Amino acid sequence: MAGGWTVRVRLTVLYGGLFLLAGAVLLGVTYLLLAAALEKQQLKPAVVYAEGAGMEADAPVSTGGVAISKTDMAAQQSAIDLKMSFARQVQLDLNAQTLQSLLRWGSLALGGVAVAGVWTGWLAAGRTLRPIAQITATARRVADRNLHERIALGGPRDELRELADTFDDMLERLDRSFDGQRRFVANASHELRTPLAINRTLLEVAMGQPDAPQQLRQLGTTLLEVNARHERLIDGLLTMARSEQAVVDPVPVDLAEVAGNVLDQTQAPGVDVRHELRPAPTSGDPVLLERLTQNLVDNAVRYNSAGGWVHVTCAHEGTRTRLNVVNTGPVVRAYEVPTLFEPFRRLTDRVGSARGTGLGLSIVRSVARAHGGEVHASPRDGGGLVVQVTLPAN
Repeated sequence: MAGGWTVRVRLTVLYGGLFLLAGAVLLGVTYLLLAAALEKQQLKPAVVYAEGAGMEADAPVSTGGVAISKTDMAAQQSAIDLKMSFARQVQLDLNAQTLQSLLRWGSLALGGVAVAGVWTGWLAAGRTLRPIAQITATARRVADRNLHERIALGGPRDELRELADTFDDMLERLDRSFDGQRRFVANASHELRTPLAINRTLLEVAMGQPDAPQQLRQLGTTLLEVNARHERLIDGLLTMARSEQAVVDPVPVDLAEVAGNVLDQTQAPGVDVRHELRPAPTSGDPVLLERLTQNLVDNAVRYNSAGGWVHVTCAHEGTRTRLNVVNTGPVVRAYEVPTLFEPFRRLTDRVGSARGTGLGLSIVRSVARAHGGEVHASPRDGGGLVVQVTLPAN
């Protein structure tokens, strides 16, 4: 991990260090105990000199009844002392070699224990952190607005199980809250559609009367425009409520074909609409993807300048499918771009943009996220916007 060690690496180092420390302590204790035991053990000269086998170093010398001189006795005593000194030296050398052998082979064994400890620690850390990895994977899927996911962690009821259960409870409450919000928006939008349809019908009937005065016709035209704007607003709310969750049953879709159909139906007086569409396979909801493309093209045409142009490109690049919409128009500052994706936010005032609802790019972002994609916008040099939609390729 950039900037530091992962938790698994730190646990592995901790486990390996504990193994190494325990092995070093055990080797040290063994060394001290063996050194003490060897110090207490006395090597007798009879063991060193084969010709003296069975004779104790300090045993009395037999003379066979023959008197010996003091000089001979001194020589014999000197020989005995020499044997004992030599036996002591042999014992010291043997002790040193034994301890050195212990250290040499013990160090090799300690190195093997350290390697085994690190490997065992790596496996143990991975097994310990496996529930956390499961929680992280679920959290990432939830971040893609798939609130129906649950961790459902098994195993003993320990701290990790308690954390996973708490996370599942939180997801359950969030899921109910978002479902309630979507149902409210959908129900309210459906309920509002009926009176708007009635208003439109009454206005059209009143304006269709042969004796209708001119003022009534002008007022009816204005009211019909306002009514149509409200219908588009409600339709946009319905689309947002539908696109706030991941697509359940995606089907193969060619984004280039969708963009071609949208461009064929687009009316852009005074704006040159260009396109370069290559096969761009993806998967998802065709209706939502068509709405995404239509909103991008409509915004590019609506917020344009006289004699301007719109360029739509679509292509398949590796594992991604990209749709780019570039247009001329008013200068957009970089700090204003993020606000374009917020609902009911527009750069121009409501009077100058009465045809819009302020939901165009918000719907685009919601639909893209529902399909596992993303939207990026940036100002174009000279005015206008560059909007890029990236979706997973099929």
